[in-house]
Amino acid sequence: MQVKRVVAGIYGANCYIIMDENTNEALVLDPGGDVDDILKGIEELGAKIKYIFLTHGHVDHTSGVELLKNLVKADVAINERDSELINRGAYLYGPLLEGKEPVFYLNHGDKYTVGNIEIECIETPGHTPGGMSFIIEDSVFTGDTLFYGSIGRTDLEGGNQDTILKSIKNELLTLSDDTIVYPGHGRQTTIGNEKSINPFIKTIL
Repeated sequence: MQVKRVVAGIYGANCYIIMDENTNEALVLDPGGDVDDILKGIEELGAKIKYIFLTHGHVDHTSGVELLKNLVKADVAINERDSELINRGAYLYGPLLEGKEPVFYLNHGDKYTVGNIEIECIETPGHTPGGMSFIIEDSVFTGDTLFYGSIGRTDLEGGNQDTILKSIKNELLTLSDDTIVYPGHGRQTTIGNEKSINPFIKTIL
């Protein structure tokens, strides 16, 4: 597996290109703008994009979806609860696909493949009602649920601190300590490191 990070948009959200090196088939996660930079990353890898997955519906993670989808002809997917917030114009959500629905919805336990890589979908609500994380090999892509030394904010529409902490405890802290965490903003970390340094995590251990 090869992972390329592109810091995109005015909010500096992490967009990830995740490619199977044997087939060059790939997933784009959270294209939040700067589509030219994302396309450059795709071209550098020689990646063939199969899916565009979204960890949640906030505009800093979704604003490049429409353009990128049209350019690479990939299927777009998000959790239905965040899609509903996008469709009703909730604050900081969308727009996603000019009023159209995603190709399919992501649910807890779903598994998809790009090349020989398996992507396991886990629901991690709290930052948003439809927040998703993705387990891929020895890594987890957490969107705005878990960061290096912090967690996602919960004061925006649909956010809930008790819910995000429950998601982290039940779905993320159960992973191996050496699991690499690729967050929606900032630098990567590991589950074990967050158990040691993250003040929010220490409250639920």
